[in-house]
Amino acid sequence: MDSTETIAPRMLREIVSSPIAWTNDALAPDAGVVKVSDACRAELLATAELLEANPLPLLSLRPGDFEMPACRAMMAGVRDTLRSDIGFVIIDRLPIEAMSRETATKLYWLLGNMVDQAVAQKWDGLMAYGVQDTGQKNTPGNGVRSSVTNSGQDYHTDNAFNTPPDYVALFCLQTAMQGGISGIVSFQTAHNRLLERSPELLERLYRPYCMDRQAEYGPDDPNRFSRVPVFSYDGERLFTRFSDWLIKAGQIVAGEELDDLGRAALDALIGVINEPGMGREFEFQPGQIQILDNRRIGHRRTAFEDWPEPERRRHLVRLWFRREGRPFYHG
Repeated sequence: MDSTETIAPRMLREIVSSPIAWTNDALAPDAGVVKVSDACRAELLATAELLEANPLPLLSLRPGDFEMPACRAMMAGVRDTLRSDIGFVIIDRLPIEAMSRETATKLYWLLGNMVDQAVAQKWDGLMAYGVQDTGQKNTPGNGVRSSVTNSGQDYHTDNAFNTPPDYVALFCLQTAMQGGISGIVSFQTAHNRLLERSPELLERLYRPYCMDRQAEYGPDDPNRFSRVPVFSYDGERLFTRFSDWLIKAGQIVAGEELDDLGRAALDALIGVINEPGMGREFEFQPGQIQILDNRRIGHRRTAFEDWPEPERRRHLVRLWFRREGRPFYHG
């Protein structure tokens, strides 16, 4: 069935004025920044010492096994910001200079799991995902994600083509020699603007688009692409599944031409999220953690040039979290 012929979906038809509907121009310079207190830093250093004296695999670590009350209180505040406020935080920062990268990543894992349960990021069960340039290039259907290249990424939500996580976290271990600037944007604000300007185009975004599944499916699954809408609404919250590149790739994989209204709607959304004053940019610093609401906040990065020395090359660690369900890739 053609995507333009489906039954009209439930659509959010009101302007939302809650904190999630922000623009960079209206945010305070330190909005979302969570400073690691002296008490939290002391707990992190003590836990790092304990972990290095008692090695355990990352996946075996559970926050309940460690006495970290100050960190637990910090992450409770992070959870509130993600769920009920602006939808993103920058935790500044873990004392990674005092420990190995492996130990720092374990602390990051513990902190993230204080927000919600970490889940698999690939069909094969990978939980902690290294965001590094592997020298590969992504083309439609080849399964190479742009996160393992040095190319730029436009605003998107993670895993839009399968089962999106509720929250996406990135932990910076090493920055690039040049570039790799991060950006975030509120899809709720974009939805508000499209509702005011072009409701007919907004309505098309509630209908399915083909999306490349990045080869993330089992060997017996014949579906190389999915059909999903950009926006959906459950009567309480707006949910976004978006990647313009993966939609273009999905149409190629499906062997289908995108309808004119569908392309116009995507172009309108892309135009809005890239308007001056909409998104916030920042440069990651080693030890910082970014966590965002993957259903309502989009993220991107600019292309980057890496250091020639392998140990200095850009290295982020990504975690995904869901509030409900099992930790399987498909929930």
